[in-house]
Amino acid sequence: MQSMKADELPVNPRERSNPFSELFFCFVFPVMLKGRKKTLEQPDLYQPLKEHKSDTLGDRLSAAWDKEVSQRTAQNKQPRLGRVMIRVFGWHVFITGLLLGLRDFATKMTQPMCLYGIMQYFSGQDTDPVKAQLYAAGLIGASVLSVVSGHPFLLGVLHLSMKMRVALSSLMYRKALRLNHTALGDTSIGQVVNLLSNDVGRFDLFLFTGHFLWLAPIELFAVTFLMYQKIGVASFFGVAIMLLFLPFQAYLAKKTSGLRLMTALRTDERVRMMNEFISGIQVIKMYAWEKPLGKLVELMRGKEMNCIKKVNYIRGVLIAFGMCLSRTLTFVSLVGFVLLESVLNASDAFFITAYYNFLQRAVTNFFPLSITQLAEAKVSIKRLETFMNRVETQVQDKSNALTEYDFDKEVDKENDAMISKDNGNTETKDIDEETLVEFNQFHAKWDTKASENTLTNINLKLGRRQLVAVIGPVGASKSSLIQSILGELPAEKGSVKVSGRFSYAAQEPWLFTGTVRENILFGLALDKHRYRTVVKKCALERDFELLPQGDKTIVGERGASLSGGQKARISLARAVYRRADIYLLDDPLSAVDTHVGRHLFDQCMRGYLKNELVILVTHQLQFLEHADLIVIMDKGKISAMGTYATMQHSGLDFAQLLTDINKADEKAVGEQKGDAGDHVSLHSKTSRQASRTDSFASLSSLADSVIQDTALVPQETRVEGKVSLGLYKEYFSSGSGWLLILFMIVLCIGTQVVVSATDVFLSYWVDKTKKNSDVNYDPIDMYYFTALNVAAIVLSVMCPILFYTMARRSSIQLHNSMFRGISRAAMYFFNTNPSGRILNRFSKDLGQLDEVLPTIMLDVLQIFLTLAGVIVVICITNPYYLILTFVLGVIFYYLREFYLKTSRDVKRLEAVARSPIYSHLSTSLNGLTTIRALGAQKALIAEFDNLQDLHSSGYYTFLSTSRAFGYYVDFFCALYTIIIVLNYFINPPTKPGEVGLAITQAMSLAGMVQYGMTQSAELDTTMTAVERILEYDDIEPEGEFESQPSKKPPPTWPEQGQIVADDLSLRYSPDPQSKYVLKSLNFEIKPMEKVGIVGRTGAGKSSLINALFRLSYNDGSIIIDSRNTNELGLHDLRSKISIIPQEPVLFTGTMRYNLDPFEEYSDAKLWDALEEVKLKPVISEFTNGLQSKISEGGTNFSVGQRQLVCLARAILRENRILVMDEATANVDPQTDALIQTTIRNKFRECTVLTIAHRLNTIMDSDKVIVMDAGQMVEFGSPYKLLKECESKIFHSMVMETGQKTYENLFKIAEKAHVESIKLKAA
Repeated sequence: MQSMKADELPVNPRERSNPFSELFFCFVFPVMLKGRKKTLEQPDLYQPLKEHKSDTLGDRLSAAWDKEVSQRTAQNKQPRLGRVMIRVFGWHVFITGLLLGLRDFATKMTQPMCLYGIMQYFSGQDTDPVKAQLYAAGLIGASVLSVVSGHPFLLGVLHLSMKMRVALSSLMYRKALRLNHTALGDTSIGQVVNLLSNDVGRFDLFLFTGHFLWLAPIELFAVTFLMYQKIGVASFFGVAIMLLFLPFQAYLAKKTSGLRLMTALRTDERVRMMNEFISGIQVIKMYAWEKPLGKLVELMRGKEMNCIKKVNYIRGVLIAFGMCLSRTLTFVSLVGFVLLESVLNASDAFFITAYYNFLQRAVTNFFPLSITQLAEAKVSIKRLETFMNRVETQVQDKSNALTEYDFDKEVDKENDAMISKDNGNTETKDIDEETLVEFNQFHAKWDTKASENTLTNINLKLGRRQLVAVIGPVGASKSSLIQSILGELPAEKGSVKVSGRFSYAAQEPWLFTGTVRENILFGLALDKHRYRTVVKKCALERDFELLPQGDKTIVGERGASLSGGQKARISLARAVYRRADIYLLDDPLSAVDTHVGRHLFDQCMRGYLKNELVILVTHQLQFLEHADLIVIMDKGKISAMGTYATMQHSGLDFAQLLTDINKADEKAVGEQKGDAGDHVSLHSKTSRQASRTDSFASLSSLADSVIQDTALVPQETRVEGKVSLGLYKEYFSSGSGWLLILFMIVLCIGTQVVVSATDVFLSYWVDKTKKNSDVNYDPIDMYYFTALNVAAIVLSVMCPILFYTMARRSSIQLHNSMFRGISRAAMYFFNTNPSGRILNRFSKDLGQLDEVLPTIMLDVLQIFLTLAGVIVVICITNPYYLILTFVLGVIFYYLREFYLKTSRDVKRLEAVARSPIYSHLSTSLNGLTTIRALGAQKALIAEFDNLQDLHSSGYYTFLSTSRAFGYYVDFFCALYTIIIVLNYFINPPTKPGEVGLAITQAMSLAGMVQYGMTQSAELDTTMTAVERILEYDDIEPEGEFESQPSKKPPPTWPEQGQIVADDLSLRYSPDPQSKYVLKSLNFEIKPMEKVGIVGRTGAGKSSLINALFRLSYNDGSIIIDSRNTNELGLHDLRSKISIIPQEPVLFTGTMRYNLDPFEEYSDAKLWDALEEVKLKPVISEFTNGLQSKISEGGTNFSVGQRQLVCLARAILRENRILVMDEATANVDPQTDALIQTTIRNKFRECTVLTIAHRLNTIMDSDKVIVMDAGQMVEFGSPYKLLKECESKIFHSMVMETGQKTYENLFKIAEKAHVESIKLKAA
């Protein structure tokens, strides 16, 4: 709860602005000017407006929903969320719709009529200049009105949508806090967050396009009527084609959504594969498997790109139609008009053109969009309604009673309640009665459908000054007993009476993002004396000294920055800080070590809380003798109850009661250790883990080391918006040759030339018909007009499709080069770059490259070509307009610069402010029980509303700045049109056609310029994805995969398997100055020797293997069979050394692929290898045998089986050198024995290096290398090292295992030594 308060921000200028300022967007200037001078941060934004504050909107909608629930429940019907929304917001929506309709009719419908009047005057059909001037005034007025009303109106609509979203989110959060346990079990947290992010977000855009559902048909009807009056039946031709286009558009949209789903699934597949590749990279390198895995990734990428190809082609077709549809409709109507033996004149032609431009926007763009958005909004409302109708908890909301946090004066009547079966009726009791909790034949179950009760026949009476210990095996319903006191678990039968206030500490400590102090106070006022005492009693003083900012340290989400023990104690402190009569402590002692546990028990539970009733669930038997009452639970019943003394007299063995835990636990510990017999009870195991992590110092030093590590990595920031032309060049040339790129440029320009030529030709044609208005009409012009239109359609379709093809080829190439880059990168790269960062390039950035970038780029390209076309056409009619256009261009350039800087910052702030809302929701759902038990609902709702307000302040600023930008751009476009219109009255033209041409072209500028500018900014941002992908293309490769022909070893190498290390040193960093991990090792391993490598943790055992495989940076040399490995290609070297890695890695795919990705061996050979490792029966049980699928990470096999698969891989390779990073930590003794026997038999003639974690596996080897701090300190046979060695390091390691084990191991070594002497003698 440490977020800043939205009310502390400066007041929004909009609150105090006058209508004039609102109309001209003056209230946006302060933030724009601030954004020019510096990078904006959250405090630079404004308070949310009163009308969109989250709490007021939430309260309004909640009240309406409650009213709906009570009304509909009375009628036995289900409450409807849609009705509630209409009740609260319906009137506003109706008004906006009405205004939108009026505005469209007043501005867009009148412009073509005025244009018609002007054209009539210039073509000499109506010679009255006053009438023409009035028409011109009408046209100018409509243009100005369109701009002045348009953007403020749009802001109003978007603002209303935003209010709906805020209100719904607030309503949902309030509901989430009231969900009961069963409902919470049915809804995953992810689902609720998804409702909040996606479904509620649907309202943001719906309102604007939604009105076109009714508006578009009315406009279509009105426009068709007006056109019919001018050109008769011919007007129906165009309209008919437009209506036929709608179902085609709907069909394509449906196809797209199906393809999108397939694309998403295939992308998931590929990203999952990449994740496996990155996590298993070290093993992949050791096996030299980069190529076959690369092929697999390429195959998945191919499938994904096939889907994307289809989606993009459909998109291309839709974009093409969007470009040339209105022209086609004009063409069909006009040619039809001429074919019906009519004479075309300028006023009619441009009247029709203007109207079709208007209709295309309403009918073919917005109408289909509004249908899909309506469908989506209905689905969302349905989903939200289902959520709102989920069952609520019976726990009463205490937060309403806790408005005053003065507990001494407060007598809390909320909990003095008896919750009984009938209908939860409550009897209040006198608080001073000694009985605080009384169960009477209480039965309850969590799931009402379950046959068995969770709690059965509980009879229990507890009073003040009692310490009650509740014990019992795991799953005995101890926590459920506490939940029933809290009221979370309602009674099926019987009753529970709770008198007095309670406080609660959950079994899994729940912390929210905020300071440690806020977590303890949890909404209460700070009482310094009590706070200090509680901190002391809960053993938190030492932790506060260790934490970087004491109790002001920020706790991450779910307490990420704290150890388990610290979390448990903070949770306990929160419960103890609240004054209450009953303290319910659910196993707070299990996460702390024994020493701290004793302190908490003595000082806190028996000391500080001695005058209250404390119910303590615990597994710590050592504390039971001090409890006033012990309740033993088993399978939901109370099996025994009494004091420690009476229990002992009755001959009960406490330890026996809890043996179930220990048994289960020994098994777990046994499996972990690989050798059984360690009697550890559950608490001491967890407390060991806790005390191990209990020091914050180690954590912070870890954080430091991480910081140092990442400092070596190129940071992921970049300068925004400065994307060089070279980047575009690289993007296109990566997938296409220069000829294709050149052809593409010519095609795009050609398309625009043809499209503009069509417009110019129309004006030429009407001028010609004016001169020759006799009847012998020459049809050749009509043929020209037809040819131009057909060419425009064909080229318009070709252009996007070719463009998307080029983009796809670039995408494929860039992915391949990025994959090549990382598959050849050295291990150092993977150790310094977190896998998330690498995956992000393969998921988010590639997604941008595949789908977002081509569409934005095409948009920008087409808009700028269209603009160029418009300007050229206007300037052809009058070259002086070039000056005007140039001035306008300069103004637009500065406007864009001015706006973009602020807009980017505001967009970033809005995105940053959105995530805390989601994390607050998920945190709250995780801690529902605690929140309700401590009555913190009000505080959390206030915090949620505050987070929503912070987001709203960013979002509203973003809306108003982008509207203001659009407003001023459109304003200057309207000015441009006005100047052109006025100019024709000052300098009358010779040809009337050019008037219509210039004015219709200028009118089409409005809206387009603004869209083009925002898209061009978006393009800059999206191009950074290309830049990030290209970065990974240039990673320093680790070395050549193949050897040079002169150095290439023969296929049979190594024949002997002799390994010589000559002054071998190794460092992990490419920097020659960095420190060495291995220091000048010299040794010789003879062919067929079995060598064990031992040493303590961090002695350099694994680094030696690292050096052998050349995974890092070696100095000195390793010589295998007289060939220096530094001169070999990495694949030649690595494929000749077999390895059984410590952590077995399996890849998604078939079993066969996992054993033999290069497909070098026959099936029979694979079955033999599986038989050797005793996996044949397991695999042959699968229906597909070797083709059976392996799930992600091989999770459908046990760890032992995975290890055996790795052994089978080594057997198949038949290499002379085997390296075993001994993995017995994960393997049961039988598998371990099997691996050892197989290695002894199968690899008798090989050189085997074993990194030993347990000494008994290497006591019979020929030699042992003892490593210490990167140096080899001893080298010889185990027997000699134990008997004769001076330094005795190996000797002391064997002695540490205990005298008895030492003797056994010595015997094994001696026996092996005697046998090797015999062999030599023989």
